[in-house]
Amino acid sequence: MAGPAFRAAAVRVRTPATSANLGPGFDALGLALGLYDDVVVRVADSGLHIDIAGEGADTLPRDESHLLVRSLRTAFDMLGGQPRGLEIVCANRIPHGRGLGSSSAAICAGIIAARAVTTGGAEKLDEVALLELATEIEGHPDNVAACLLGGFTLAWTDGGAARAIRMDPHPAVVPVVFVPDRPVLTETARGLLPRTVPHVDAAANAGRAALLVEALTRRPELLLPATEDRLHQEYRAPAMEESAELVHRLRADGVPAVISGAGPTVLALVGEDAAEKVARLAGDGWAANRLALDTTGAGVLPLAGTGQ
Repeated sequence: MAGPAFRAAAVRVRTPATSANLGPGFDALGLALGLYDDVVVRVADSGLHIDIAGEGADTLPRDESHLLVRSLRTAFDMLGGQPRGLEIVCANRIPHGRGLGSSSAAICAGIIAARAVTTGGAEKLDEVALLELATEIEGHPDNVAACLLGGFTLAWTDGGAARAIRMDPHPAVVPVVFVPDRPVLTETARGLLPRTVPHVDAAANAGRAALLVEALTRRPELLLPATEDRLHQEYRAPAMEESAELVHRLRADGVPAVISGAGPTVLALVGEDAAEKVARLAGDGWAANRLALDTTGAGVLPLAGTGQ
């Protein structure tokens, strides 16, 4: 059987940063943020060449072990076969190891780019299959769902298959992220979680997660109680003591603040009138950034300067 045909032109894919959990929505809720990685992929005659600028430029591998390349390869296998060569250029803006979905952004960029450079790729790998493949590579669907779909997402698995729905976050909500200098490995943060939790804590989180859907989409004045968590943040605090302290301090001041994903970034969800003031509250050792909400998710964009 003949292998797939590939487009000669390069494709450019943009993927947003994401914040998962959002407090009580552990491994289920995600939010797409207006901070982006850009990847340009071109099928070449032979070999593998990777250029990286920005985040991770000094540390990321430039070979087959790169997560983006592994995701490309996995998608190409599903699409029918590998190209003879690849040229990849990465412009990374999402901090690595900070709980802002850098790995999900790389995974989604890889599978979308593979689909885009493969003739008939969209028919072979539809949106449902994209989510399932991204989840298979990542291991859980919360970040990849938000990255692919944009907006505010609720993800789950059904019979082992990843599923997600997208909702529009309230336009008055402004994300502010506080990014520390030092990363925390997701594996380290997950390793601190207990195998069981008290029933009262599980029940409390179920109620708060349900409230968070209402608060983030329709009634942002409820975000402070809606972002209360009892399942994971306190257990992870020993790995990110400064982040836990900042969350407690912000919440004591009435600011809806949570650990972003597995941390150590802190995410605050505030109103327009409070965003600048809140961004100044962290003090030294934090890069505070007010971000937009991403509402479109990952996708293929025209190559800069080509008019395509």
